[in-house]
Amino acid sequence: MQRPYLVFSLTFVPTRSSARQVSSTKGAAAAALEQEVLREINLARTRPAEYAAHLEQLRPYFKGKEYRRPAMPGLLTQEGTQALDEAISFLRAASPAPALTLSPGMYSGARELVKEQAGTDSTGHRGADGGFCEQRAQRFGNWQEPIGEDLSYGSDTARERVLTLLVDDGFASRGHRKRLLDASFRVAGVACGDHKLGAVCVITLAGGFTDGATKATLPAAKTLPPVPAGAKRF
Repeated sequence: MQRPYLVFSLTFVPTRSSARQVSSTKGAAAAALEQEVLREINLARTRPAEYAAHLEQLRPYFKGKEYRRPAMPGLLTQEGTQALDEAISFLRAASPAPALTLSPGMYSGARELVKEQAGTDSTGHRGADGGFCEQRAQRFGNWQEPIGEDLSYGSDTARERVLTLLVDDGFASRGHRKRLLDASFRVAGVACGDHKLGAVCVITLAGGFTDGATKATLPAAKTLPPVPAGAKRF
């Protein structure tokens, strides 16, 4: 779903203590969101048919291609209820997948992209060095195929973020949905942080991960190795 956003600016000069408090508050909120996002993903993976009921509750908010929740700005979707109904059917028919285990190394890799995009309007999977999730994760250990990544931007709750990724409006491949429910993924790293769109959550998934010492910085984009066969990027 395409999400319009508003940015309000208030200029003030914070004291050192107030700046630390603001930073601490944002950090706590991000950590809580990370845990909630992983919990929602695991609910959808382990109980897909039950989770479909949460999607069904969104139907009354559609009028044509417009999606309007109570007291919230309307959002113009590309497909309307077509993508929603398809997602419901997909979940109803899906076999349960194992819950994802949180991997410290995968989390550190996801955090790299969050730090790069923090406080900016930058979006997308490619990092400043030209690398993607597989290169970022590799700095903190060794991942096993497959590997992939979903990104979520905005001010939504954890559940709303996961529902949006499952509906996957406007993406013909439905890659975000398939990735979240793919049983071949077993570990995850979920990192969230401040962003001009509200907040960014980076969800990196892999078949497995062995934590290791931080590795040397990877070469510039033009000399990066080809994308491994196990990488799933949409």
